[in-house]
Amino acid sequence: MAKGSSTGKTLTVAFLLCIVCSVVVSAAAVMLRPVQTENRELNVKENILMAAGMIEAGSSKDEVETSFASITPKLIELETGRFVEPSEIGLKNIEEFQQQKVATREGTSYTLSQAEDIAGLGRVEKYAKVYLASENGEVSRVIVPVRGYGLWSTLYGFMALEQDANTIAGFGFYEHGETPGLGGEVDNPNWKAQWSGKKVYGDDGDVAIRLIKGGVNPSAPNAKHHVDSLSGATLTSRGIENLIQYWLGEQGLKPFLERIKNGEIRNV
Repeated sequence: MAKGSSTGKTLTVAFLLCIVCSVVVSAAAVMLRPVQTENRELNVKENILMAAGMIEAGSSKDEVETSFASITPKLIELETGRFVEPSEIGLKNIEEFQQQKVATREGTSYTLSQAEDIAGLGRVEKYAKVYLASENGEVSRVIVPVRGYGLWSTLYGFMALEQDANTIAGFGFYEHGETPGLGGEVDNPNWKAQWSGKKVYGDDGDVAIRLIKGGVNPSAPNAKHHVDSLSGATLTSRGIENLIQYWLGEQGLKPFLERIKNGEIRNV
């Protein structure tokens, strides 16, 4: 057999093998896409519920779905705090709302000035998806999304507030790239537990949460607004403080939370 003929057959077999592998990989990706989407949605639900203190880490899918049945997602306009319908921002339903897309799309976002951008966001959305937990049809807790830049990454999380829209029920991040053992200690259950019961706003109505180096003194006048900073992670701690300042402030979720606090929103 000629050498050229043998080489040609080898190349043909290799080419056909590549085609077959590509088809198999593509088919697997298409088949797995619904499962991946379902897992992402389940992960979001789990993190919302954990922030609200309604389930524990490692809960089963059935436990997550059962607990989430008492949660109602709503879209709000950040500037006014009013509820909006998905159709008002070009969506068919609330499930289509994706924070990162809305935050970069013309018409639903805007660019922050350097002075405004304390959380390192660049552009921000004009709308947000919030979650209302209810008991007997009445709002019992509200869970809001927060995000901001730490040392190496943008931290994405949820904060749950009690019915007074001021007392923190829980707080946690579900995505970040901070240094393990330092900024990565945001995942430490002991650190997260400190947030429960803390007050977001001071007597003047401004965001009063601060992360304190060296530990919180329980007898300090503002201890109810203080949480231990992350040891050895000054920039991550500062980033967390800044993102709370932004998202629970006037440009963020405060107009909506004021409506909860004032009793304008009682029922789901």
